[in-house]
Amino acid sequence: MILRRGLLTLLLLTSNALFAQSAGILRWGADIESGAPFAYKDPAQPDKIVGFEAEIVEALAKELGMRAQFFQNNWGGLIQGLERKDYDIVVNGIEITPDRAREVTFSRPYYITSEVLTVRKSTDDIHRLEDLENQRVGTLTASLAQRILNEQSFPMKLVTYDEEMHLYNDLAFGRIDAVLLDEPIALYYAKPNPQLKIVGGPIGLMDYGIATRKNDPEFSARIDQALQKLISDGTIRGILEKWGLWNPLCAKAWGQSADPQTPSTAYDDYLKTAFKDYGFKERVKRYVSFLPLLAKGAWMTLQISVLSMILAIVIGLITAVARLYGNRVVSFVAMAFVEVFRGTPLLIQLFLIFYGLPHLGIRFDPFMAAVIGLGLNYGACEAENYRAGILSIPKAQMDASQALGLSRRQSLRHIILPQAIRVVIPPVTNDFIALLKDSSLVSVITMVELTATYGQLASTYFDYLGIGLLTAAVYFLIGLPFVRLSRHFEKNLNAHNARPTQSVSGK
Repeated sequence: MILRRGLLTLLLLTSNALFAQSAGILRWGADIESGAPFAYKDPAQPDKIVGFEAEIVEALAKELGMRAQFFQNNWGGLIQGLERKDYDIVVNGIEITPDRAREVTFSRPYYITSEVLTVRKSTDDIHRLEDLENQRVGTLTASLAQRILNEQSFPMKLVTYDEEMHLYNDLAFGRIDAVLLDEPIALYYAKPNPQLKIVGGPIGLMDYGIATRKNDPEFSARIDQALQKLISDGTIRGILEKWGLWNPLCAKAWGQSADPQTPSTAYDDYLKTAFKDYGFKERVKRYVSFLPLLAKGAWMTLQISVLSMILAIVIGLITAVARLYGNRVVSFVAMAFVEVFRGTPLLIQLFLIFYGLPHLGIRFDPFMAAVIGLGLNYGACEAENYRAGILSIPKAQMDASQALGLSRRQSLRHIILPQAIRVVIPPVTNDFIALLKDSSLVSVITMVELTATYGQLASTYFDYLGIGLLTAAVYFLIGLPFVRLSRHFEKNLNAHNARPTQSVSGK
């Protein structure tokens, strides 16, 4: 059932990638974890995505006569996902910079802003960049803010993060002394926090642009023209005002008045949920509402884990036999495979399979890339389990079976492997439980499994503890049957090994 579901998922995703644009679907990529106010899960409806960029994409798709379809990806991999053709555009606060413009085509800016400094309420000696000397300063990885901090001539301890929420939490906890980030991020994550304050004036200037592929100039021109129309007719301004983001920089660039014309209703709604202290009953009710989303993430985790483990068992068995009974060349290749995949991080292997291989003309769907990456990594581990199991069988059994007229292949198949497999069942079951947890790494290649779902919910509701405990409980419930299975096998194996051996006569 799971294997069939996995294959159907792969076929569906592949067909979507091939025919989406021709079917009138505008596929856009973004990272919605800690995504306010850009794009994030609606606190009132967790299965819905809101944010000023989400609304801009919807308006853009409507202007083009298309339907918007969202694709989640890790922020650091958004451009690579665009190049892989996983989606058609990237809209996620991507600053227009010369180095990025060499990789993608940018539209005209749809938002103009600056960087701002945030410190703790009790801090009185930091008001500008020069005050950061010898301080611990946090910012997002690969952001313009990081580049600005790196260009300063005075010494400081720069600490980079992948998620905005973690930055401001660490600032509030005293782990860092200041945060430099885009003003919209500070407006949503720092300003509502009573422990923090924004200091000084705007720093630098940045333009957010829609990124498209270099090799599709006609599509890029359509995006730019549609965006210009939305700016000219006031649609973009209305969206920015709704989210409390309209500023003099945008007004000056677009020749419009700086004073807002509509109330910031979306920002006000956000403030009602940010840092709100929920009662016990409200919190339980909210956690219950998360269960369908967590169940969906758990089902994806289970599919990936089971298919990966089946692949790992097959690869491990073949590799172990090849290493023990193959000729010198085959044995060396098998040993090299084990050492390479056991000796390098799984995360790097996933990046190479998903983002690296397309440069060689080999392109895997995210689901298939996750299964292959985990299968190869754990296949190397299983190979060592099987090799240990085979070596645990006395060599005399192979010699005796061959003396009775069986070939080496027959002896291996009928005598050695059945005993070896019984020996390695407990460690293989334990490896599956480890693989189940390691499947959380596939979120870096656009897969939204259980851990990714947790990150999105926790950053939306500012609740990493409660939702984290709930997610841990789901992982525990998924793994519990396999833990029981492992103990069952260990118990049976120990009972079999303790059974006394009868004499040939049976007396």
